[in-house]
Amino acid sequence: MRKIALLFMFIGANFASCGTPKSAVKSYSLEGTWQLNYISGPRIAFDGLFPNNKPTISFDLKENKVAGNNSCNQYFGALLVDGSKINFADAKMGMTMMACEGNGDSVYMEILKKIDSYTITDEGKTLNFLMNDVVMMRFTHQD
Repeated sequence: MRKIALLFMFIGANFASCGTPKSAVKSYSLEGTWQLNYISGPRIAFDGLFPNNKPTISFDLKENKVAGNNSCNQYFGALLVDGSKINFADAKMGMTMMACEGNGDSVYMEILKKIDSYTITDEGKTLNFLMNDVVMMRFTHQD
């Protein structure tokens, strides 16, 4: 009898938990333009790498395209994204070939190729690019 009572309590608890509201996990979109404000790796200060223009990246989810400016040259390619996984290495990126001051543009493109996932935080205002779960680049939404 005791086992039956425990069984009914367990079933009742399961039904009761089904009705309780769960906190909604809000997802944010990559769509739009983002401006770089942090990059990991180089020993040169951020403002030293990008003294004139900060790199940008724009996502067009309808067309599955990515484009941007690496602080000197325009770049563009296919958007290869699957959930929180993102792949720039296989995106067949094209780029203009203007002569650039310094090497911030090449540092940006090299790190971009190594990115394997992303997160969007701060209520959709911050885009983090990660390599092996380590934040390598951080962007602020511009739209």
